[in-house]
Amino acid sequence: MLELLGITAGYEPGAPVVRGASVTVAPGESVGLLGPSGCGKSTLARVAALLHRPDAGTVTIDGTRATGWRHRAPKARRTAIGVVFQQPRLAADPRLRLTDLIAEPLRAGGRRAEVTGRVGELARTVGLTDDLLGRRPHEVSDGQLQRACLARALVLRPRWLVCDEMTAMLDASTTAALVTVVEEYRRAEGAGLLAVGHDRVLLERWCDRTVRWTEIAEAV
Repeated sequence: MLELLGITAGYEPGAPVVRGASVTVAPGESVGLLGPSGCGKSTLARVAALLHRPDAGTVTIDGTRATGWRHRAPKARRTAIGVVFQQPRLAADPRLRLTDLIAEPLRAGGRRAEVTGRVGELARTVGLTDDLLGRRPHEVSDGQLQRACLARALVLRPRWLVCDEMTAMLDASTTAALVTVVEEYRRAEGAGLLAVGHDRVLLERWCDRTVRWTEIAEAV
């Protein structure tokens, strides 16, 4: 279970962006979190991915309460969660070729022997050709870069996925392709998914259930 209870979080003392938010995702379940821009969804997604420490509340992953965030989180907790952000150009190192971008978590974890096979497998899965893998972020489209970012999120076979407005900057065909990849992975691996967005139609078609921001958080 991925469980966030009573989360209050912000970026300045005494100025919360999220207050009292609670949401749970069961293994193999896809949950859509629907809300308007600026309501705090992305901050909650970062807390769920252990990238932002909350001011109050608890995050529990697979029965263990999280006590560290970012690089201070235990490796087993960090690698259990894959995250895809809304803006791939802010999430990708502009110096890296796409093949190195996808392989980055493997190399960081000392699993270099897996790089060639795993990167090739995921490139095919997300629809990246060999010539695209050799390019850097400024040499590809937003959609192609987001495909690489999704592959990077899946490369360690996470048990939980957090997709924060993953398709907001993409055209309809790329959106459909990436949602299909996520769903095939989720079904094959039994992974849980928290999909954050403001597109009600997309989330309701994509997810097992959709919760509205006003249902899970207090007004700020």
